[in-house]
Amino acid sequence: MTHADSGSPGETGAGATTRDSGFQQPDTEGRTAPVFGRGSQFHECFNDPRWALAMVRATVLEAAHPQIGAALIDNSTFVAHPWRRLRNTIVSMQRMFGPDDHVRQREAARLNRLHGRLNGTDARSRPYDAMDPEVRAWVVATMFESAVTMCRLSGQPLEQHAMERLYTEFQAFLAALGDEAGHLPPTLQEFWHYYDRVVERELENTEAMRIILYKLFDHLPAPPLLNGLPTLWAAGRTIAGPAIGAITVASLPEVFRRRAGLPELPGAETVMQGAYLAVGLARFLPGHWLRTDSIADLLALSPDSDDPRARTVTALCDKMSRAAALIRLIAPLPPEPQSTPAGGLQRGAEEFFHEVLDQTGNGYLDWPDLAAMARELSSRLDLDEPQESRLYSAFADWWRELQAALDADGDGRISAEEYATAAPSLAGPALIKVAEVLFDATDKDGNQTIDADEHRTLFRTAFHRDATDAGTAYTRSAFIKDFLSFMTGRRRTTPYDPLLAQA
Repeated sequence: MTHADSGSPGETGAGATTRDSGFQQPDTEGRTAPVFGRGSQFHECFNDPRWALAMVRATVLEAAHPQIGAALIDNSTFVAHPWRRLRNTIVSMQRMFGPDDHVRQREAARLNRLHGRLNGTDARSRPYDAMDPEVRAWVVATMFESAVTMCRLSGQPLEQHAMERLYTEFQAFLAALGDEAGHLPPTLQEFWHYYDRVVERELENTEAMRIILYKLFDHLPAPPLLNGLPTLWAAGRTIAGPAIGAITVASLPEVFRRRAGLPELPGAETVMQGAYLAVGLARFLPGHWLRTDSIADLLALSPDSDDPRARTVTALCDKMSRAAALIRLIAPLPPEPQSTPAGGLQRGAEEFFHEVLDQTGNGYLDWPDLAAMARELSSRLDLDEPQESRLYSAFADWWRELQAALDADGDGRISAEEYATAAPSLAGPALIKVAEVLFDATDKDGNQTIDADEHRTLFRTAFHRDATDAGTAYTRSAFIKDFLSFMTGRRRTTPYDPLLAQA
């Protein structure tokens, strides 16, 4: 496939010039409606509370594709850092479906660079490539079909014209990535034949799919803002985790459930439909309560953030903790796990390995873990080329340095035991280079200091006294010293823990 030039229009089956964010499609009364931005069918779906259930379902169908499942297992942080992954996905979808065509083109270029780095072979030696146009088409297909299904399961099926509008918008999304027309069928009627064929012939019971259904929600870490309520979170997760898994399985196509051997629990379909109906009732709440991006931002805030919303939730959590302490005086409940305060306390080497270095959560340190760090930092800083490649290259050099020093058995990866026994506190030149490149990327104006706005872009919080120079700027030397102290001394710090360690 030839990658489409970013300035040339592509076409969907509806004849849309999908590169133009001003493209209009007819609505039911013959008027024009936008493909992207406010007024689009997608915009209505995006802030619908049922969208959460639909996207879980779509993610399972994506993970069931052999190529996507292998890429997730090898490269994704969805197990160890699910909340971070969720927020980044939401931000990306906002950019791609928003009204600004320049923002969309920048995000499409970023996604293509990201996908271009994701390739390899699965456990059965089958190749996978995130830039495969058929694979990318399937990702878009699952999002569209799951949006349609969420409406049907809620007792409010989309009318034909609304379904066709939504399909045109997802075709435009795929074309905005530069993929040629034809990887999604041109008409909605043909789409359903395509969808059924992939479900029946290509999807598998992959490891990634099983993790999402049976491990992720059962062991889902608390979002950063709710870290102070581990017992309450664990209790809620114990109930909600299996329920979400059962609801998702019940919503999958029956032919695939049979082929994959997924258990069909008695009454699961009734519970599933009830869940969709109940969640759908939330749409009657005030609109500003349901903004997907606002909810994701709130969950991503750390408890010590200077954001007023974080302070409000933290105060509420403190009251709930005191109430829980009173209950424990009356009832013999297990003690609340003690959280470790942030201000500079050291971790053990294995704890640091699992919380910071093992970004993919597979129990080993290898290149995808450091690539995930580079990806997260590039996303936070919204880097373009060549800065993004410079950051990836610095992390690649660090990986080679770590591998040479710590891979004792030569298996191409580093275990927690190898890391813990091999002097991880030594800061080599490659790690120093990572710190320097990260400083340069953060220092947007090039004045050799990080000001308050630049600090907030990277760390999503204001300056803290222990990380500032005279309270007004963060110097190069102070930044590099703090970064190395975190990455080698295993120190818990207020800015760096939320950056790389939080879920």
